Amino acid sequence: MIHIRPEDPVDYPAVRRLVQAAFAQAEHTDHDEHNLVERLRQSETYIPALSLVAEDQGTLVGHILFTTITVGDTVALALAPLSVLPQRQGQGIGRQLIEHGHHEARTRGYGFSILLGHAAYYPRFGYQPASRFGIRCPFDGIPDANFMACDLQNRPDTRLEGIVVYPPAFFTGTA
Repeated sequence: MIHIRPEDPVDYPAVRRLVQAAFAQAEHTDHDEHNLVERLRQSETYIPALSLVAEDQGTLVGHILFTTITVGDTVALALAPLSVLPQRQGQGIGRQLIEHGHHEARTRGYGFSILLGHAAYYPRFGYQPASRFGIRCPFDGIPDANFMACDLQNRPDTRLEGIVVYPPAFFTGTA
């Protein structure tokens, strides 16, 4: 039975190992995701209630982090990273983390979650190319299908019109 809860500082070492293991064999990675989590925790964009762990019988098997970003004058969320232990992938843990995270974000009034991710995985959770909402990627060469947004409030025809501004913590070696 998977239990989703906010991470606690006592979880930090296990989360670091989990994130590192989850991305060790990933196809598209800079292998810095575990450091990204630590940088984001130290930033003003960190929301403790939106840093969630999946626990199974006392063992952490997954983690998801949502932090604030901006699109024009609008505060949105960045989903980064989503991590599941390799031996537990394909068991619905990522789905549970995303769905729980979306619920928590909605209850806090956030309108959008934005991510750079796998075009075949995230659409099942409501993610669409961000360009459909007028949201532009700040990075060159990213395929439209991989830069996605989810309207957490399910408002028809909502547009943000702007370029995503990521905080410095998203970039290697900055805080």
